[in-house]
Amino acid sequence: MQKKFFSMVFMVVTGILTSFSQGVTIKITDNHQGRVFEGIGALSAGASSKLLMDYPEEIRSQVFDYLFKPKFGASLQQIKVEIGGDINSTDGTEPSHAHTRDEFLDPKPQYFQRGYEWLVLKEAKKRNPRILTDCLEWGCPGWIGNGVFYSQDNADYIASFLKGAKEVQGISFDYTGIWNERPYDKEWIKLMRKTLNNNGLKDVKIIAADVFDWKIADDMQNDKELSDAVYAVSSHYVDREKWWGKPVYGSSETALKSNKPIHNSEAGPWKGDWDGFEYLVKLYNRSYIVGKITNVITWSLITSYFDNLSLPNSGLMMAKTPWSGHYEVQPAIWAAAHTTQFAEPGWRYVDSGCGFLKKGSYVTLKSPDEKDYSLIIETADTIGTQTVTFELDKALAGKALHVWKTTRGKGEFERQADLRVRNNRFTIQLEGKSAYSITTTTGQTKGFYKVPENKPFPFPYATDFETETPGQLPKYFMDQAGVFEVQQREDGKGKCLKQVIDHQGIEWEVGQNPCVETILGDTTWTDYEVHADVYVSENTGTAKILGRVMEMKRGGDYPEGYMFVINTGNKWSLYAGSQVIASGYADFPAFTWQPVSLKFSGSTISAKVNNKEVITLKNTRYTHGLAGLGSGYNLISFDNFEVK
Repeated sequence: MQKKFFSMVFMVVTGILTSFSQGVTIKITDNHQGRVFEGIGALSAGASSKLLMDYPEEIRSQVFDYLFKPKFGASLQQIKVEIGGDINSTDGTEPSHAHTRDEFLDPKPQYFQRGYEWLVLKEAKKRNPRILTDCLEWGCPGWIGNGVFYSQDNADYIASFLKGAKEVQGISFDYTGIWNERPYDKEWIKLMRKTLNNNGLKDVKIIAADVFDWKIADDMQNDKELSDAVYAVSSHYVDREKWWGKPVYGSSETALKSNKPIHNSEAGPWKGDWDGFEYLVKLYNRSYIVGKITNVITWSLITSYFDNLSLPNSGLMMAKTPWSGHYEVQPAIWAAAHTTQFAEPGWRYVDSGCGFLKKGSYVTLKSPDEKDYSLIIETADTIGTQTVTFELDKALAGKALHVWKTTRGKGEFERQADLRVRNNRFTIQLEGKSAYSITTTTGQTKGFYKVPENKPFPFPYATDFETETPGQLPKYFMDQAGVFEVQQREDGKGKCLKQVIDHQGIEWEVGQNPCVETILGDTTWTDYEVHADVYVSENTGTAKILGRVMEMKRGGDYPEGYMFVINTGNKWSLYAGSQVIASGYADFPAFTWQPVSLKFSGSTISAKVNNKEVITLKNTRYTHGLAGLGSGYNLISFDNFEVK
């Protein structure tokens, strides 16, 4: 038999080391074939990508290059998106393709244009046609299953999303999940498989169960139909460092014996900085070494939301000031690049070339034709240096090995001098707080664009929505509950912003949905007036004007800021957080446009309805923050919005 081109065995020749400065030799043969690598990706969900859609197209294209362009930046190999459900899923609401049952029963192409995940998917596919695509629900509209998530309604709803993606957007999904971080239902997973098959979606694989344990593997062991329905077993945050202390990076014995791929279907340090870099290079390597996890997805893809929302640096990079065009390429981008630019999905791990150093870890992958290999090493927990020798197969003698390195605070993704294999060996001195990629492949680059300067949110700010696209979310607004879409005014006089959700959805986390509000602006804003013309298009309804909003709380009915609330019963209240600081009555009829405003000047706060002042008082609880609009779960329109 012809000898294989490349082979590798992990063997510490010198025994257990007692000194960190001593060298170690790792011998490599092909006696231990590993699992197939299924890629590294990221998750666009929880409204985390919203502000990215508001960037100028040229700048937005640069950001997408850093995320998805092969051998340029993060070079992500999988993109996972939220199936919009009209509910708050962390930093805001992602709109559904079927706000109502009528829209579900009579789908139209424009319904599959809502939101921004379609843009993310298409831009990812444009740069890498082979990128894997995945989707998952956090929640869904309240009409589904009469409020029951695990229903035939919801299986049909997911199928309609997948079919619409293919027919309208030209995007075929590789995977779908069940319900984000909620208890799964075994029978519903089987029902979901049948529903997908019956809708011509046999090629869409089910990943289960997007929770925090591996119990699904135990259930699959005793249920063949369930096992047949599930392509890969998955869990979230398997490293557990964030909540449970010491990281373990593992899966379970049952998962390992299941002969199913094992996925870490949501992970992440929620940081893109150097701490995030170190976390990620460990995660990518050690998840396979310990748990034989072949696919890692991190949240979020990109930090594109306001700082006063949850987890304000969760992404691989930042792009949260579209009015300036500024974005930030963070070290986390290069953490991903150290794997994604050196191995493709379909490559295979070499188990004997995967293990731990005295301080650090390494994994080895080889191409399907066995002509190329890459070795990824991380020393994230190390301060000093260590010397490692790799003993290789004879076939590699004389072959140049290319080296790329990132060291915390010193350099990001820099090409080093090539290594030469001599006498079937090469030796490398590893610096601490670093990642190394050693490879026979070529073509890697550190992408670069000149980034525009950062600028604060424009002030004063005004919009009449006339330049916006009907059916889309407006620039710079971030919905916290409900969905605020640009629509034609009912009187035919141009466009407006309309809140279109009239009932609460099936929530991801019960009690975690904030009130129906949308926000924009800058946390540094102090003295200003928020104005909007308001039209309630139901007999009963509520309107809100928000100002000096410092924080939006998931699970709280009231923002940390001021909120003026008025309803068609003519009752108004002024809130500071959850506290009512004033209330009264003013004419506020439905089916008529009328101006409402809230003004701040030092400690003085005043409100007007129909240009008539209804209250002036002093309150010092909040001194600065964003502006916003809101309602109850009622249909309401806003026009001529100003912050001045």
